Amino acid sequence: MRSLICKLLLALGLFGSQQSQATTSLNYDSLILLDAEALAEQGISEAYERLLPHLKKYVKSPIKIEEQFSSEIGRYSVKAGGEAYEIYGPGIEGNEAESWGRATHAFFHIINKQIVSGDIRFYAVNNGNDLGGIFLSQSAVEQSKVALKNRQDWPYLPEPTPPWYGQHH
Repeated sequence: MRSLICKLLLALGLFGSQQSQATTSLNYDSLILLDAEALAEQGISEAYERLLPHLKKYVKSPIKIEEQFSSEIGRYSVKAGGEAYEIYGPGIEGNEAESWGRATHAFFHIINKQIVSGDIRFYAVNNGNDLGGIFLSQSAVEQSKVALKNRQDWPYLPEPTPPWYGQHH
């Protein structure tokens, strides 16, 4: 009977996520939901504010973020730690999905360049509207790569290169 219940729960997807969590060393309860579309729509500063209590576990004095938005010319950029990140605007090539990728890269880059000691980094999980972030050690990332069969499920460090922006495929 117990085997039948497990098979039913597995088929419904209710048991699988707990099993995946145990075998990947990823604590999905620690996943911080972000949504790449929200980041690209002037949401980087707001997401950063929500993340600050978690970031302060790894960084003594987090840097400030300054968003710059102009509805007149349709431009959005972010400045942090002496770097500027262009998300979208005149002269920036690419479609809407690429602005999501640029925003994702900017957000994770701003966080990870502050974590200068230790083995922990802030990794992306998924992309698009399902984007989340999680603080992980390199060993936890490697364990998840062994346990998760679908490469797109692997944690990754976003890069500024379209079309995948660092996500495994």
